[in-house]
Amino acid sequence: MPTATNDGVRLSYDRDGPPEAETVVFVEGLGYGRWMWRWQRRALSEYDTIRWDNRGTGDSGTPEGPYTIGQMAEDLAAVMDDAGVESAHVVGASMGGMIAQQFTVDYGRADSLTLLCTTPGGPEAVPTPAETQERIFDVPEAYDERERRRYKMAPAMTESFMRDNDDLIERIIDWRIESDASDRALSWQARAVESFDLHDRLGEIGVPALVVHGTADRVVPVQNGRLLADGLGDVEYHELDGAPHLCFIERADAVNDALRGFLADV
Repeated sequence: MPTATNDGVRLSYDRDGPPEAETVVFVEGLGYGRWMWRWQRRALSEYDTIRWDNRGTGDSGTPEGPYTIGQMAEDLAAVMDDAGVESAHVVGASMGGMIAQQFTVDYGRADSLTLLCTTPGGPEAVPTPAETQERIFDVPEAYDERERRRYKMAPAMTESFMRDNDDLIERIIDWRIESDASDRALSWQARAVESFDLHDRLGEIGVPALVVHGTADRVVPVQNGRLLADGLGDVEYHELDGAPHLCFIERADAVNDALRGFLADV
């Protein structure tokens, strides 16, 4: 498995698809490993796709924190350098969307930008509700490893999806146990999210952008997606009625249709 390095931090990534095709780089969210992009990578099989683990997650190294979004944007640049990719279509979800925005304005190496269930930060951004934060960071001590993951994931999905897709939820729990950030690394990534603010630099993003957000997002409320759509210039906005934070899993078909259509037109 290829590995990049940034300032001594090991950054693990994988690559799939025809090497002569345009490159799509996926950037995952808070605490999650690169498994979360399996639905989108499959849908974009005709592209050269790169998925990587953020610092503190999966097979990547875990340096002392706290971290910043700027550091993780630099990590993304290091992964692309190691892969020999000068520019790519960048797809980010949640914290990954923040990294993608920062990377785009700092490095100018994005051919397009897709932002799922994320925020520009800043004074107008709607924060994660307190009850959701408590659910993610304050898990009952009596819970075992599997119960912890299910408890933490509940605000990011609809109750009906979790109830009706138990086999898939169990597989996701397996993937999360294998690659989730540790509690310490999760808190260091969370500090990066808390301090992120790019609202006054959205005008510097000159590439075509796709923004997708669910109206039932209980982690990053939908008003944040609307702020992005209002602040970006060349933007296509899709609002998924009733979709939760993990819309790219629960509504994978709709997200993939929007993403494929957008990339085909860029």
